[in-house]
Amino acid sequence: MRIAAAAYPFDWFDDWDAYAAKVETWVAQAADCDLLVFPEYGAMELASLGGRAVAGDLQASLREVAHHAPARDALHAGLAARHGCHILAASGPAFSGALPVNRAVLFGPQGRIGHQDKQIMTRFEREAWDVAPGDRLRLFDTPVGRLGIVICYDSEFPLLARALAEAGAEILLVPSCTDTVAGFNRVRIGAMARALENQCVVVHAPTVGRCDWNPAIDENRGRAAIYAPPDGLWPDSGVVAEGGMDSAGWVKATVDLDRVAESRRDGRVLPFAHWPESAARGRVGD
Repeated sequence: MRIAAAAYPFDWFDDWDAYAAKVETWVAQAADCDLLVFPEYGAMELASLGGRAVAGDLQASLREVAHHAPARDALHAGLAARHGCHILAASGPAFSGALPVNRAVLFGPQGRIGHQDKQIMTRFEREAWDVAPGDRLRLFDTPVGRLGIVICYDSEFPLLARALAEAGAEILLVPSCTDTVAGFNRVRIGAMARALENQCVVVHAPTVGRCDWNPAIDENRGRAAIYAPPDGLWPDSGVVAEGGMDSAGWVKATVDLDRVAESRRDGRVLPFAHWPESAARGRVGD
């Protein structure tokens, strides 16, 4: 299968058609792939449709973006159908109560498949933005593989990815939004570690570039990449493909998912199979 990970910049839009044209262009550029992954909080550029005052206000911008969710879902569903691909749309706020959650929605050629909400909030999300944890983890069994989604900070917590791997995930999708090189590297290291531990493919899609009109997404650092376990069947570095630092665009790779099963069955090391031993021995003795 062919996978595409986006390093995605924010833009200002004066109307919905301009946003739709951007997304259509991006999807068309990766239409040779089976699975397209957009980043965390990439939907926040829709706050521009509310004007400068709304776009620059932390709480008002969340409401503005959430307002456009139905139209955004329809746009991505239509593109997935037109190009015969699966798309993890850029995540954004969704309201079912007083506080928003950070939600990424997965689409396939037949329409909306489902969503994954971020599980563990960063300090900024907790203390400044009032974004809350959402629905529990989900496994998506699709024609392009069994997918799990760990959004940005979630990738730094091994038990989340492990639960998805034990449920059958072959590919972990890691959309991210980080404003420093250190933040990017935390997610990158987490993503690579999750590939190693679970002997699976991990797709990392970040936001990149500057955005001067919203304090939550004002600076964005990262590089798109596709990782695998460095256990003999994959590249020695564990890097299947990666783009340049802060370089907008798609990073693509062809991945044979049979290698995931083979790695777990007969890799040079077997961390996926041996994980229970770490749980049994992971106690400090007297």
